[in-house]
Amino acid sequence: MKHIINLYESINSTARNNSDCPPVVLPEEIFFTISIVGVLENLMVLLTVIKNKNLQSPMYFFICSLAISDMLGSLYKILENILIMFRNMGYLEPQSSFETTADDVVDSLFILSLLGSICSLSVIAADRYITIFHALRYHRIVTPRRALVVLMVIWTCCMGSGITIVTFSHHVPTVIAFTALFPLMLAFILCLYLHMFLLARSHARRTSTLPRANMRGAVTLTVLLGVFIFCWAPFVLHVLLMTFCPADPYCACYMSLFQVNGVLIMCNAVIDPFIYAFRSPELRDAFKKMTFCNRYQ
Repeated sequence: MKHIINLYESINSTARNNSDCPPVVLPEEIFFTISIVGVLENLMVLLTVIKNKNLQSPMYFFICSLAISDMLGSLYKILENILIMFRNMGYLEPQSSFETTADDVVDSLFILSLLGSICSLSVIAADRYITIFHALRYHRIVTPRRALVVLMVIWTCCMGSGITIVTFSHHVPTVIAFTALFPLMLAFILCLYLHMFLLARSHARRTSTLPRANMRGAVTLTVLLGVFIFCWAPFVLHVLLMTFCPADPYCACYMSLFQVNGVLIMCNAVIDPFIYAFRSPELRDAFKKMTFCNRYQ
């Protein structure tokens, strides 16, 4: 994210004077390689769902939404590397209007990736809740058409929010609003989880068991949420520390891990498709069929 990187570089010398922690610098090849793998994996998830009518259900629509979010996060780093390469080769004039516009577009992809992931995980949580406790009415409540409408509204709001955040990214209220989305999403899902498992416990006492497939979906969401928190929380904390205590030695020491936090974000896009494939036999079988059919054609 250009605005975050520029602010980080502007305070880096001051922070270094107050901290004994040198910045951790990673080769750009690491970011580029992980990003390429992330784009290819999530593109494979999308193609698998598109080519198999059996997978074209609301649940997999929501998974595709999360895959798109992950792919945007990886695509952001690829495009950023390309812009840096063109600038170093002299094809882009530094601080020109074109470069500024291109940077803003690339930054919007980064913000859109985070917002899309937050909204996708939230809607997956709501879908799992309805699946478990309104199983008999699920197909009447969550239809493919309604799922697509919900996703269209979500992504429209995310795009509008992303443009707004990039435009006003230098203002503290914008940073606070941006970082507040992370705990708000966690609070929503945790409340839903608490209610879900309390009802599940009561339901299990009455009927001895819950549908295994429905609980499998809840466990998959738990794993996805855990990976998302692990990969994105360090960056969100970095933004908060950089905004409110950039010169503090302890904050500066943590901020020296900026590029490590960036790698974690890139890894999220690589890990999620493995979770889909490992937790969903239907998606795994469809992926195998598509891969082997394409190989022998």
